[in-house]
Amino acid sequence: MSELVVVRHADTAWTVSGQHTGLTDIPLDEAGRANAAKLRPRLAAWSFAAVWCSPLARAVETCEIAGFAERARKNAELVEWNYGEYDGLTTAQIQERQPGWNLWRDGCPGGEDAAAVGARADSVLASVPAGDDDVLIFSHGHFLRVLCARWLGLEPAQGALFALAPGAIGVLGHEHAQRVLSFLG
Repeated sequence: MSELVVVRHADTAWTVSGQHTGLTDIPLDEAGRANAAKLRPRLAAWSFAAVWCSPLARAVETCEIAGFAERARKNAELVEWNYGEYDGLTTAQIQERQPGWNLWRDGCPGGEDAAAVGARADSVLASVPAGDDDVLIFSHGHFLRVLCARWLGLEPAQGALFALAPGAIGVLGHEHAQRVLSFLG
């Protein structure tokens, strides 16, 4: 059965500062470019039937440096969680405005909540080809956390239980007929 190999884009200035980076389109920083280059040998072990990429610059650049730009198909459903009014803010700054705020429970004014991101994740999963063909996906931290949850049949907000560092790889696979998280790191 197919595996989904998911890659979170590498570092940007905002991942380093802890700012929520939704639809703001910023590039990788120098450390991010170096980390993206380390993905190339790690991903070389797989043969992918398809490569999908968020159209946002940080994901596209990670995909390019990792060596998959020529095969990648951009998919707007793979963009990061839309943080709306909170885009560019840190969690501490948001909690100054809205004490006790929790992304997974509360969502973002002018943006998305977990259910909306989950609907996009479900659409992506429905697009995975049947059979044994593996798919490589370059996307974003919070979106991929929701994708992991939905792969496992969990509610979108349970994506809070997973974490992917910038430039990390995850493998959504199978054990017999059961969908499993094969690797995250």
